[in-house]
Amino acid sequence: MRFYTGYLVTIFLFFDNYKVIGQQDSVVRTTQISSEVGALLTSGRMIPFWQRANQYGTAPLAGSFGTVRLGVSSDYRALPSRRVDWGYGLEVVGNVGGLNQQIILPQAYIKARWRQIELYAGRRRNIIGLVDTLLTSGAYSMSGNALPLPTIQLGTRGYAPLRFTKGVISINATYGHAWFETVNRKVYHTLLHQSSFYLRVGKPSWAFRLYAGINHQAVWGGYSPYLGSNVSNDGHLPSSLKAYFYVVTMLPSSDLTVDGNISTFDETNRVGNHLGSLDLGAEFDIGDCTFLVYRQNPYDTGAIWYLTTIADGLNGLSIRRKHRGRRFISVDRGLIEFLYTANQGGNQFVIDNPQLRGKVDYFNNSQYIDGWTTRGHIIGTPFITPEGDIRPNMPYGPIANNRVSVLHAGLSGRIGESGTWLIKLSESQNLGTYNAPFPSPLNQFSGLAQVSAPLQIPLLGDTRLNMSVAVDQGSLLPNAVGFYAGLRKNLSLKSPASPEHR
Repeated sequence: MRFYTGYLVTIFLFFDNYKVIGQQDSVVRTTQISSEVGALLTSGRMIPFWQRANQYGTAPLAGSFGTVRLGVSSDYRALPSRRVDWGYGLEVVGNVGGLNQQIILPQAYIKARWRQIELYAGRRRNIIGLVDTLLTSGAYSMSGNALPLPTIQLGTRGYAPLRFTKGVISINATYGHAWFETVNRKVYHTLLHQSSFYLRVGKPSWAFRLYAGINHQAVWGGYSPYLGSNVSNDGHLPSSLKAYFYVVTMLPSSDLTVDGNISTFDETNRVGNHLGSLDLGAEFDIGDCTFLVYRQNPYDTGAIWYLTTIADGLNGLSIRRKHRGRRFISVDRGLIEFLYTANQGGNQFVIDNPQLRGKVDYFNNSQYIDGWTTRGHIIGTPFITPEGDIRPNMPYGPIANNRVSVLHAGLSGRIGESGTWLIKLSESQNLGTYNAPFPSPLNQFSGLAQVSAPLQIPLLGDTRLNMSVAVDQGSLLPNAVGFYAGLRKNLSLKSPASPEHR
């Protein structure tokens, strides 16, 4: 760690002395640079849940470790009249320790926009679904728990107002294609189709706004030597352009001409493994507070269309102040969520009987036997857990626990002028899966407290001290207490802009 620490001090000194000749913000490009060095110590074999969950795969699963994090990004310029612009982001994370030697690229992308339309390529941090992204337990389908996949995506930049509605109705839509890693998987060369469509009714300035939308993820293509003839064609899965059409549209694939690799399993289901959520929400202002109520209804088979899994879902209430509190320690944001996935339509699946379209088995799939994971991390809510995350000698399965009931709460606020604090508390009951249930329900508590405070350090200047303490106590995860401390430096550099495109 001495080399990394010295390297960071050099970076701090260089950029702390960087001087910017006066330029107006509207005609310059701002480059954000960040660097952090820290260490996490854990009392147990594994790192506590809330110090690794929803961290975009940047925290290892087990063992104490040191970390060095460097990032650079440039966003679009502020001129509202600028129609065309571009930006980029790069983040490098290096973890070193007894069980961890890894270099990770959670972000490496370039993006461009025309008005409200954006195209990007590469890895980029992303959360999909209606949630309070700061305090949430995790969105159902894409929570930020795993390393982002290399992606090409076209979509809107947030909610884009429709002119013919005079801004009353806005849409947030995306369409993308991604690639899974090719190592340490049982199904190789798999692809991911992603799309989403959300509506907002009500202008941002209104006191009441409604939200509704759907997100769709579909894993498709690939080959595996582990698949039988009933679910594949000698291990091959549909991967043609015509198969892609069936993936995007979710149409039944009973037509045998879809692909030469179609199997009996594909004929009676869909091409690919489809999942996502149907989301509803409402946002309203009362006094100095904004309330957000939301519901994510998960789908992983056709059971949701028959309402047999309607009991399952993520429910949330978020309250945030428009202006920070006046006390030295203020409470500015609060959240309570309830996640339930234990119903799954019951323990039977009869394809010809809509009332028995159960046993959904969230994030597991008979063809894509790695489950809804990448590099060993769950892509969706981290409370659905793979076998590598839980105590040893539990029932086997790629996703060992997807029947859960979780009560989650979060609070955040300010300390003084520029310090921040955050707390997350989660209590869960875990049943395993219908195919491999736990012998008895397993209760689990996971908690996190973190603070960030400004420091004036000789040679480094303005720096932030980030600290967190987390604890796991229960029967699902190994008991552990973890402590993290790190120093972070953020810088904003400005450079002359190129000529405007109008």
